[in-house]
Amino acid sequence: MAKAGKVALITGAGTGVGAATALMLAGKGYDLLINYSRSANDAEASAAACRAAGADVLVKQGDVAQDADCRAMAQAALERWGRIDALVNDAGVSVFGAAADWDALDADTFQRILAVNALGSFQMVRACVAALKAARGCIVNVSSVAGALGVGSSMPYIASKGAINAMTLHLARSLAPAVRVNAVCPGLITSRWFVQGVGQQGYEAGLKAYEAGVPLQRACSPEDVAEAIVWLVDGARTVTGELLMLDSGMHLAGVKPPR
Repeated sequence: MAKAGKVALITGAGTGVGAATALMLAGKGYDLLINYSRSANDAEASAAACRAAGADVLVKQGDVAQDADCRAMAQAALERWGRIDALVNDAGVSVFGAAADWDALDADTFQRILAVNALGSFQMVRACVAALKAARGCIVNVSSVAGALGVGSSMPYIASKGAINAMTLHLARSLAPAVRVNAVCPGLITSRWFVQGVGQQGYEAGLKAYEAGVPLQRACSPEDVAEAIVWLVDGARTVTGELLMLDSGMHLAGVKPPR
């Protein structure tokens, strides 16, 4: 396939949705900056798959909660390719089982989740916005049904995703017409992140309950979410300010995700 000459910067791209998105964009001719925080081996494996698909790939460690790391990622992409056409804010953290337990969370945990999920997304936008405007590019924020429905793994996670949704709408207005800004809001995703949060038994029980309760009777795979992100990045030319629900109709049925 001919190179598109475009560049995507994806945070949290070592595993799950971020890795699936990177590989799909590589197949469409994008060069990629793959960011990771802790999963160096996974990030290198993701990068190798993207290179095999034809992409030039730069792997960059960084914590999006740190502004200096965000700026360093943007600068690295510009030094390598001279442009940034797409920013995908996928990096995220949570805690599980504490959504209704007032005493289960301390301030440090709450602030860390907000710092990565919400502040981190903002800082990445700020670091990349000049390049995105120059390229007339786009931003896709990976949010969650938690931010739209007020249910999820924990109170700070719900709050952080609600903040991302609000920022998406604000940025779509303020950055138009140069930059399109959208968010995807998945329900339950069949990834190891959820297994690590609740354990294999909890995951299997939660998945069964979720698929029994939502209208389409299926959860999202990382590839399902990635397909939507890639459409928003590489197509969707008249779409901005959308919070795209990828929840198999959970918002229609009123089903709460497992905790």
